[in-house]
Amino acid sequence: MGKGKKGGKRMSKKQLSEKLEGFFSTQPGQTFGLKDIFRSLRLDTHPLKMLAIDIMEEMAWDDFLTKVSDNSYRLNEMGQILEGVFRRKGNGKNSFIPDESDKPIFVPERNSMSALNGDRVKVSLLARREKHIREAQVIEILSRARDQFVGKLRVEKDIAYLVTQENLFVHDILIPKSKLKGGKNNEKVVVKVTKWPDPEHKNIVGQVVDILGDTGDNDAEMNTILAQYGLPYKYPKAVEQAADKISGDISQAELQTREDFRDVFTCTIDPKDAKDFDDALSIRKLSRGMWEVGIHIADVTHYVKEGSIIDREAQKRATSVYLVDRTIPMLPERLCNYICSLRPDEEKLCYSVIVNMDEQGVVANTRIVHTVIKSNRRYAYEEVQQLLEENGVKDGTGQPAPQPRNGKYVGENAEELIMLDKLAKKLREARFKNDAVKFDSEELHFDIDETGKPIRCYFKRSKDANKLIEEFMLLANRTVAESVGKVKKGKKSKTLPYRVHDVPDPQKLENLKDFVVKFGYKVKTEGTKGEMARSLNKLMDAVEGKDEQKLVQTVALRAMMKAKYTIHNIGHFGLAFPYYTHFTSPIRRYPDMMVHRLLTRYAQGGRSANKEYYEELCEHSSEMEQIAANAERDSIKYKMVEFMGEHLGEVYDAHISGIQNYGIYCEIDENHCEGLVPIRDLDDDYYDFDEKNYLLVGRRHHHKYQLGDAIRIKVAQANLEKRQLDFTIVK
Repeated sequence: MGKGKKGGKRMSKKQLSEKLEGFFSTQPGQTFGLKDIFRSLRLDTHPLKMLAIDIMEEMAWDDFLTKVSDNSYRLNEMGQILEGVFRRKGNGKNSFIPDESDKPIFVPERNSMSALNGDRVKVSLLARREKHIREAQVIEILSRARDQFVGKLRVEKDIAYLVTQENLFVHDILIPKSKLKGGKNNEKVVVKVTKWPDPEHKNIVGQVVDILGDTGDNDAEMNTILAQYGLPYKYPKAVEQAADKISGDISQAELQTREDFRDVFTCTIDPKDAKDFDDALSIRKLSRGMWEVGIHIADVTHYVKEGSIIDREAQKRATSVYLVDRTIPMLPERLCNYICSLRPDEEKLCYSVIVNMDEQGVVANTRIVHTVIKSNRRYAYEEVQQLLEENGVKDGTGQPAPQPRNGKYVGENAEELIMLDKLAKKLREARFKNDAVKFDSEELHFDIDETGKPIRCYFKRSKDANKLIEEFMLLANRTVAESVGKVKKGKKSKTLPYRVHDVPDPQKLENLKDFVVKFGYKVKTEGTKGEMARSLNKLMDAVEGKDEQKLVQTVALRAMMKAKYTIHNIGHFGLAFPYYTHFTSPIRRYPDMMVHRLLTRYAQGGRSANKEYYEELCEHSSEMEQIAANAERDSIKYKMVEFMGEHLGEVYDAHISGIQNYGIYCEIDENHCEGLVPIRDLDDDYYDFDEKNYLLVGRRHHHKYQLGDAIRIKVAQANLEKRQLDFTIVK
C-alpha cells in the first residue's frame, strides 16, 4: 500500500487566516504550541506551516493573539484599557505589568504620569506604530505603593530636596525649610510625601520624618537599605515593653503536660555568632539497633499569643532580616535571644518531632509533641566539623566516620554527634535517591571590624556539620507537613501553610537544553518530576570539575522556580517531597509560627482553619521573604564596594558571572567580589548581546565574551553611593 498523500488542497493566505481566527476564537484562555496548531488544522506541508507562522506573527503584532513563547500562542482577551502594576526604571524604560499577565508593556517617561515603582495604575494601550514595540500610557494612578522614601538631603539657601539612590523621580522631592526636622545637608533621611504632582504642580512635596545619619556612616547606610525596602530599622517601644512583661518561668502544671527530655543528651549547632537558637537535637539509643532523635524547636507560640501586640508586629515583619553586620529580628530581643532561645543549661519549652530510626536512617515511627528540654552544650558549626574530621570524616565525600580504633571516638559527646552525622548522611542519600535536585550553594561572607568596616571577603561552603542540621530540619518539616496533608482517600486535609516549589520554567529549561548541547551535554525538558530531576542531577555530575561547571550551574539555577508559601500543596520539586512546610524556625519566620498554632489546634481536635485568611498570610510572608533577601543582597553589595574601594587600580583574575546588554559582570576569583565592565568601555568593537547564549559578540572581529570565561580585570571605580563596582578589562 502506498503512502498517503500529504497536504490536502492548497490554501490561500486569506483562507488560512480565517481558519486560524476561528481556531483561536473558539478556545479562549488556551495556549497552543505550534505542533498542536498544525495537527488540529491538518497543516502537514512545510509551505502551509511557514505561512501559518507568518500569519500568527501578524496576528500577534495586531494584538489579536498573544505570543506566549517562541513557539506558542493564545487568543488575546485583554481590552485597550488595562489595570496593573507600574515598574519604573532609572533609564526611563518603564513598563506596565497587566493583571493576569507577566508580559511587560513599555511606558515611555512622557506617558508615565509620574507613576512610581509598584504603583497600581490604569493604562490605555496606544495604537501600534509599524516596526515599534507595543506601548501604553498611564491614564490614572489607582493607588500608591508607598509614600515614604529614603535618600540624601540637599539643603540650599532657599530650598531643600531629597535625592534618592535609585533616581526614582523625574523631579526630586521638595521639602519646605520648616519641615526638615533638623536635617542637615548630605544626611540620609526618611521623607514622607505630603503632596503628589497634579496637572498644575509637577513637583512632589514632602517632610522629613526621620534622620538616619551622615552619608558614609555604617549605621546610617545599613538603615538606609532597610528604609528603601520599607523594612523596619528599629523596634517599636510598645512591643518591647509587652515582651518585657512575659515571664520565662515554667510552672509545674505546664511541665506535667509535656514530654520530658531534660535528661537526654541535647545540643544546639549554629553559626558561631548566633544568639537565637531555635532548634536543638537530642539522641539516645533504643533497643535492637534503633535510635531516637528529637528535633526540638523553640515553642514560640506558647509565649506569643495570636492577635497580641507582639504577634501583630511579627506578622507584619514576617521574617528576620540578615544584613552583613546585623540582624533585624522578627521578635523582640527578650524573646528571640533569651526566653525562647534554646540556651545551654536552661530549661526550655519546645515543640518537637521525635523520630525512631535504625542505623540505615530508615524511619520506623514519628510523633509530634510538646516537650521540655535542657541543652547540654552549644556548638558552633566549626567545632562539630573539627570533631568529625578528627574522627576520620572526610568532608564532601558523604562518608560517615569509620569505626573507632580503641572502641571510643575522640572528643566530648563524640559518639552522639558522630551517630547524628551518620544518620543525617543516610537521610541525605535517600533524598537524592528519591530524585532531590543537587544544588550545593555557596554564601558570600565578610569579616568586619568594630566600626562595621569589611576586612576580609570570602565564600562559605556548606560542610558536613551544616548538612547534619539541614537534614534533620528537612525531616521535621516533611514529617509535620505529612501529618496534616497526608490523609486517607476520600478525606479532605485541613488547612496548612506549605512550602512549595514548582517544576522548572519550561521555556528556561528549553534555553538550558539548547545552551548545554554546545558543550556536549543533554537535559530533559519534559516528563515526570523525577525524570527531570534525574536529568538535572546527571548534568550537575557531568560538569563537576570541568571549566564550564559554574557556567552551566548558573544557567540551570535560572531555570528553577522560586519556592513560596501557600495553602495549596503542589509538593517541593527541589527536595522531591510531596509534602513540605516550615516548622523549624519560629523565632525568625512567621509561617513557622502559623504552622505551630495550627498543629496545636488540630491536635486538640480543632476544625480546619480559614483557607482565605491563611492564604493571604502566606502571600504576605512570601513577599516579605523576597524583600528581605533583596535588602540582604544590597547590604552585601555595599560591603563589597566598601571592601574593594581599598584596592582601586589593582589587577585580579576573575571570571564572567553575568552578561547583559549594558555590560559584563565579573567575579574576582580570589575574594568573589563582583563588578561591572560597562559595554561603553569595550571600545575595540561594537558588541551585540546574544541573550539566549549568554554572550556578547563583536560585529567586526567576532570576539566573544561568554558567561564563565576567565578574564583579567582592573578595579576602576568603587561608588558607595550607587553601590556599584566598575572594572576594566586588562588585555
